[in-house]
Amino acid sequence: MYSEEFVKSVITQDKKIFLEDLRARPQFKEPESELEILADFTEYNPLHNGHLHCFLEAKKIVPNGIFVAVVPGPFERSGRGIPYIMTRQARAEAAIAVGVDVVVEGPPMGVMGSGQYSLCLACMFQALDANYIPRGYKPSPEFELLLDRIRKGVGVAPKPYRMVDMENGNVLLKGKLHEDNYVIVSFSKSLTKIGFNFKNKFIFIPRLEGISGTIIRESIVSGVLESAKEMLPLETLKILKKEMDCGRAPLNMVRDVEGIIHTANNATVPHLKSFSLIDERTIENILQKRPFKTIQEIEGCIARGFSRHHRQRVLSSLEVRVDKDDLTRYIENYPSTIRILNYKNKEVLREFKKRIVHRRLEICQ
Repeated sequence: MYSEEFVKSVITQDKKIFLEDLRARPQFKEPESELEILADFTEYNPLHNGHLHCFLEAKKIVPNGIFVAVVPGPFERSGRGIPYIMTRQARAEAAIAVGVDVVVEGPPMGVMGSGQYSLCLACMFQALDANYIPRGYKPSPEFELLLDRIRKGVGVAPKPYRMVDMENGNVLLKGKLHEDNYVIVSFSKSLTKIGFNFKNKFIFIPRLEGISGTIIRESIVSGVLESAKEMLPLETLKILKKEMDCGRAPLNMVRDVEGIIHTANNATVPHLKSFSLIDERTIENILQKRPFKTIQEIEGCIARGFSRHHRQRVLSSLEVRVDKDDLTRYIENYPSTIRILNYKNKEVLREFKKRIVHRRLEICQ
């Protein structure tokens, strides 16, 4: 299993890249290729048969397009606020192994708010000049009305217990949405906010049933992959086993515990206030209950948030220590660089570069 020293090294290296991106500025040129781009965003944590189904169905519709997977990158923290099962390099390797053409690094998911993350994704899709956006969804008669509006290029804004048409302000649906469906609606809102025309660009694909990310992750943590074997492509299983054999997985239970405790015990009030996702109530609790000996004691100080993953995300913020102002500038400038984590072959890479010549590209080594 990963050591805390490895986690520290990943965070340190990614912090350096994060700060470099604050200073970089995107370039703009006319594309030199007319190849169509299919851009999808997913964590691949890990890549399972549901992800593969979405990819294959999209390629049937646009067989000659370049399929680009946007995989969350820096700091290796998921939307749940916890580390990923495997590094983004291993997750990208699995994507290429099942047929994806190019994998690019997405924004740092676990240290920003969900709205901020969605906005960064929208900016990435704009930078990629995406022609199509494949998305898996949970079918329901009520949700079809929302899909119809989004197909027409109209954003839908998720509000507490209602979904609102961003064009006319009408309430399209009351109540909560399935997680996959909520992501689609939230993304349509972000695309609308940045002025990206997504009319007829979404490819909605009914999600494959019988796949549980929770069961898959539990089987990996236990080291017994049999219970999840039917849910994973062979390519994912091979890469998972390789990473586990090399001591590089699973990493989702490993944090820089020493660093989190040190920060909670020693950070000044201005420093705590500068970190992303940390509210005043949490800071008050931390100051009152110092010193801490365990991460569980710190977790108990974190005030409740809107998300059920809020506490883990705050722990990630204490772990990574990203300044709110830096994060704001990062989002405003995103993506200053499109980092390629992996690609199918040199021919695909060459065509992708010609198609995305208007952006600064960098191949991760």
